[in-house]
Amino acid sequence: MAVGKEIRGKIKSVENTKKITKAMEMVAASKMRKAQERMRAARPYADKVRAVAANLARANPEYRSPFQRSGGSTGAVGFIVVTTDKGLCGGLNTNVLRAMTQKMKDVQAGGGTIQAVAIGNKGWGFLNRIGADVVSHAVQLGDAPQLDRLIGPVKVMLDAYAQGRLDAVHLCYTRFVNTMKQEPVVEPLLPLGAERLATTAAEQARHAWDYLYEPDPATVIDELITRYIEALVFQAVAENMASEQSARMVAMKAATDNAGNLIAELKLIYNKTRQAAITKELSEIVGGAAAV
Repeated sequence: MAVGKEIRGKIKSVENTKKITKAMEMVAASKMRKAQERMRAARPYADKVRAVAANLARANPEYRSPFQRSGGSTGAVGFIVVTTDKGLCGGLNTNVLRAMTQKMKDVQAGGGTIQAVAIGNKGWGFLNRIGADVVSHAVQLGDAPQLDRLIGPVKVMLDAYAQGRLDAVHLCYTRFVNTMKQEPVVEPLLPLGAERLATTAAEQARHAWDYLYEPDPATVIDELITRYIEALVFQAVAENMASEQSARMVAMKAATDNAGNLIAELKLIYNKTRQAAITKELSEIVGGAAAV
């Protein structure tokens, strides 16, 4: 029964794979909850920095930060690409990289050039394969991203924009909607639009006073807006990590279910093969007895 032995080996192999995917599904479910809590915890900081920067900028209308003004006229566009460090998370990285590639093609069709900052191993590898100009990168961020790991790569892009070497900067990541849905996003980061620093009437009434700036308005406003942009990138990384764990949990559940279906099919084939072999042996015995 060489055929039966081969099928038994396949069944054992698929069962081992099923154990691995089931364990990965449970780990991803645990990490997903922590990633979602981390993502939600980052939002109040970004909102508060935005409110403070908006109030200070409105109180000093004669000064506009370089990040609020249009960039240079070089035709160069920057991309901050946020992906995962690991795979096995379905089409999460493929979708965001496809959206980013389409945007890059639009820029290049208009005669522009591309500079990129890669956050995550998958995006870094992809950008290197397509020959993009990767000016900085951050990889192996772990399960809990640290802002100090992101400041350096992001600062390279911010300095290039402030110096007029970039016309615009786009942020590419996967936004977390819910456990079953994550959507790729390619949104403009710089120049900061008026809607990002807009304030409500209640905020304007609460902060309608004159400010004393130390050392000067330009330094204070620039620093605050820089912190706000860094908070936006950190929030994107947190959203991407929550999306990663959700996508991995769903992908591993699908893999576990598929492994179970494959095991059932292989067992059915094995039983049919074994029954056919037994029937053949009985037929040979009966035929031999009849001949005698």
